[in-house]
Amino acid sequence: MEQQQKPYRVLLYYKYVPIEDHEQFAQEHLTFCKELGLKGRILVAPEGINGTVSGTVEQTQIYMDTMHQDSRFADMVFKIDEADGHAFKKMFVRPRNELVTFRLPEDINPNELSGKRLSPKEFYEMLQREDVVVLDGRNTYEYDIGHFRGAIRPDVESFREFPEWIKENFQQFKDKKVLTYCTGGIRCEKLTGLLLKEGFQDVYQLHGGIVTYGKDPEVKGHLFDGKCYVFDERISVPINQVEDVVVGKCYHCGKPEDRYVNCANPECNLQHICCEECEKTYKRSCSQECREHKRNRYVLEQEANQATAKEERQVSKVGS
Repeated sequence: MEQQQKPYRVLLYYKYVPIEDHEQFAQEHLTFCKELGLKGRILVAPEGINGTVSGTVEQTQIYMDTMHQDSRFADMVFKIDEADGHAFKKMFVRPRNELVTFRLPEDINPNELSGKRLSPKEFYEMLQREDVVVLDGRNTYEYDIGHFRGAIRPDVESFREFPEWIKENFQQFKDKKVLTYCTGGIRCEKLTGLLLKEGFQDVYQLHGGIVTYGKDPEVKGHLFDGKCYVFDERISVPINQVEDVVVGKCYHCGKPEDRYVNCANPECNLQHICCEECEKTYKRSCSQECREHKRNRYVLEQEANQATAKEERQVSKVGS
């Protein structure tokens, strides 16, 4: 029996292409997206565009068709996920100096300097070679919930830390074939260029990123363990269709877990892996201080639920 298509879609996309007056473009693009009814986050820089948006099937189709009519984005690839509803609460289009922030004295243009692109099948085959080293091109919290088997975990909390981290921690792999990957491919476009600038000779990137790898009908996400972190309300999505391996560990008890929660202290919001049992025990908080915060959202939610239940009981008694 054919599965029915879900009513919404999430689009993930990017394109490195010159955009003149990117601030005006961002302002006009925000108006267009709002009129269309999309929600999401889009970055616009002089070097291109990077976005994730959600909307109905019709809305997202109009968006893709409209973008493809612009010669700058005619060949832009959209990665599409079906969804039951919006993956965002609001719509933002923000101008930036860079799509992914390196802040190097001399910028890297991925259209001029970038690693060799590998299809999911080629990447899968190279993963199994002994003369390669696999570098995760994302942040630590993204790695912790899911990564390719055997990949090196970079000790970075933001992309701008990569240049220094590579100089201090990765130089010993210059004689190896280096495979890189990230969520959708945009970060590796620059990361591989940085590696080449640093003197690495044999550098590759997973074209289309983890998201494309998980949808490939041949590879089926094999050798990716855990889930892929995404920057929307879904938080993470499954990739491996062959086997389900949990690599994350609960922040509190250490047992295998792959669900992230935000700390219930609104002044903290630390995103951490937490099992359902510890969420109750620790009030969805990362520390004692956060548990005792007067505006702890978990505590307020429980109090609101108890009040509602009490009201319903009283109404039930009156009606009986």
